[in-house]
Amino acid sequence: MPSNDSTSHFHFRVYYEDTDHGGVVYHANYLRFMERARTEMLRERGYELDVLEQEEGLIFAVRRASLDFRAPARFNDLLHVETQVVSKTPVRMDFQHTVSVADRVLCGGRIEVVCLDAAGFRPHVIPAALSQAIPLSVSS
Repeated sequence: MPSNDSTSHFHFRVYYEDTDHGGVVYHANYLRFMERARTEMLRERGYELDVLEQEEGLIFAVRRASLDFRAPARFNDLLHVETQVVSKTPVRMDFQHTVSVADRVLCGGRIEVVCLDAAGFRPHVIPAALSQAIPLSVSS
């Protein structure tokens, strides 16, 4: 059943492959974790990225990313990624991600994605139903 809550929650465990030699999550992997969380947010709301491309010829691409590291995630931690849309226009959405373990925030990230025509990589208006399915956070 599609969700219309403005916040999405994604949980997963840190695997050895996510870490460096010291057992700490490699910094670039936070972007992968956030990507997974955005994909799950769309899935929760009834949208699959591959179906969107096949049926509507649309894709999303990251335009801008900013990360704020506070503490390290480590091998075998159970991470929680909270995702919200904090602003949007007809062709882009800004996502705020918070990665935490238990009640401790490890990393925050702001990721701007743009909707593109898959054939020409030109900006394209986000379908109205999709835009409505991902409401802005009430705290934005």
